[in-house]
Amino acid sequence: MFSADLAIPALFVGVLAYLAGSVSAAILVCKAMGLNDPRTEGSGNPGATNVLRVGGKVPAALTLLGDALKGFLPVIVTAALIDHPPTVALAALAAFLGHLYPIFFDFRGGKGVATGFGALLGLNLTIGALALLTWLAMSLAFKRSSLAALLTFVLIPLYLLFDQQTTFAVAFVIIGAFIFYTHRSNIQRLINGTEPLIGKK
Repeated sequence: MFSADLAIPALFVGVLAYLAGSVSAAILVCKAMGLNDPRTEGSGNPGATNVLRVGGKVPAALTLLGDALKGFLPVIVTAALIDHPPTVALAALAAFLGHLYPIFFDFRGGKGVATGFGALLGLNLTIGALALLTWLAMSLAFKRSSLAALLTFVLIPLYLLFDQQTTFAVAFVIIGAFIFYTHRSNIQRLINGTEPLIGKK
């Protein structure tokens, strides 16, 4: 998959994408808007959902946008510069892992849903849009954002395989596994029947 002449560019892409993913939109937005650090409030998770609890809709929307962009931009830039799907997939995976384990913030990141969606939109705009519609449909059906995300990230690799994008499908199997890991507390609450409905605390 990676020839010798692509090994160094791939390593360079992976490092830069990881650093981009490590920039925490939640922490920066809250700091810029004079809000408490989301790691010390609410669920303690530096993601858009917790920022919504801490500061309301505007900072949450900015956080969501920032988290999606740091998945989207490394992928779209890499794809424009390097015509090599494994390297582009590496950019998506590295940016996603940067969000989960940010080097700039003590490796305490968010759960990865927005960054995963952003990376997918960079890889394939049509399938990214389909995934977002899937998440929306699941959210409307089940009224639980976490369950909608989990089900959507199970389906994303299948969408990519159907479109014969095997390399990207493998990347999203890995991303999906991490999504399940970061949502383990949500999964336990879903099993217990205590996961809150969308819009409820």
